[in-house]
Amino acid sequence: MDTEQIEHDPADVSTGDDPAARPARAAPAMLGRLAVVVLVLAAAVGGIWTTSAVTRPGRTETTTEIPDLANAAAQVEPGSAAPVSVTVEGTPAAQTQPQQQPQQQQQSGGGDLLSRWAAQVADVTGIPARALVAYGNAELEMRATQPKCRLSWATLAGIGRVESNHGQYGGAVLQANGLPSKAIVGVPLDGSPGIKAIGDSDGGRFDGDPVYDRAVGPMQFLPSTWARYGGGYNPQQIDAAALAAAKYLCVGSRDMASANGWWSGILSYNNSVDYAQKVFGLADAYAKAAQVVKVS
Repeated sequence: MDTEQIEHDPADVSTGDDPAARPARAAPAMLGRLAVVVLVLAAAVGGIWTTSAVTRPGRTETTTEIPDLANAAAQVEPGSAAPVSVTVEGTPAAQTQPQQQPQQQQQSGGGDLLSRWAAQVADVTGIPARALVAYGNAELEMRATQPKCRLSWATLAGIGRVESNHGQYGGAVLQANGLPSKAIVGVPLDGSPGIKAIGDSDGGRFDGDPVYDRAVGPMQFLPSTWARYGGGYNPQQIDAAALAAAKYLCVGSRDMASANGWWSGILSYNNSVDYAQKVFGLADAYAKAAQVVKVS
């Protein structure tokens, strides 16, 4: 509202009439000024509320694509099959022996085996090499600590693609240190239509929201789940996130190379058949593409 119009309202102009009549005319003017003050104060309070709302984490682009709408769901019945499973060496996981010392294996052959493998797989899958290092390292760690799980990096890559496009969603860039260039934070779990209500569990430490929990990082962990599987690390860091996801999938001695075990693991991650079918299609395609890669 234009305050100049109020200041020059005809009701507030002296006309030279009987002074006794002036107080009656002045009353509306005083009320007009009071109204202006109220409006100004209301605008100020509204401005404070708006600023507060804007500075709090909003609905980011990250989770508008969860489940990912860009990839088709594989036409596979739950529990009927598992995706093709390959290891970082390019051989079927079921035919390999667990590596007791994955870090030594990575450094064999006169260089960093994992990095060289990731660079070659990146060429045939389109997955960023930095993300592949995280997925491959998580597979190696689980083969060393929980060999019966038989988790393939390709399954982690399928989840990573659906959840955040391998740490790149919403314009983020996956940096050399494993952190996206901007934090990946999901929508508030506030009970809105289609969204489960989950109150804050971390005081906003990981998701910036002291009222509701939000999924965070490239693998989209809830703060409460991250507290159990994240090992105290930053959920935005893709190495930590991939390893936490691997531990989550392998819980209870689950066999992620079997049909029942694979579906059980993925549906525990996100209880949606459509989601699991998307991960299946991606993991299967990644694994098949990477079969041509042999690193020594």
